[in-house]
Amino acid sequence: MKNLTTVEQISERELVITRTFNGPARIVYDAWTRPELMKRWWVPKAAPMSMVSCEMDVRVGGTYRLVFAHAAVPEPMAFHGRYLEVVPGSRLVWTNEEGGEDGAVTTVTFEDLGSQTRVVVRELHPSKEALAAARASGAEEGAVVQHDQLDELLAELGA
Repeated sequence: MKNLTTVEQISERELVITRTFNGPARIVYDAWTRPELMKRWWVPKAAPMSMVSCEMDVRVGGTYRLVFAHAAVPEPMAFHGRYLEVVPGSRLVWTNEEGGEDGAVTTVTFEDLGSQTRVVVRELHPSKEALAAARASGAEEGAVVQHDQLDELLAELGA
């Protein structure tokens, strides 16, 4: 049975994305924090883009930088920020600084359910306009595809 991703706007500035994955929390967490795994599921396969590089220093104060090439954009696009909280196997909080002052703060929690893990992604935007722009960009649909691809990766890993 396929796990479902739910997306809910819970306030004028916050979006919550929830999915239960087949795999223990430590492996699901690894897929979010190890560049070699992140590269295998983060970009939707049908998207006209690819991840060129993935740098992640997953520790409080550490930074990340994800660079993408897109068929319609001549220059690579970089997404970057820093980690505010890191609790291995259970919680990540990072900034999204490519948007300047309109960048969201993302909190991801990993709830260990034994052979499954409930992942809750909370994106807190600085304004209702910033959240509306994020929703209009198609990021929600992308998250559903990303999560499907993460499920596939977890199955490959034997999670």
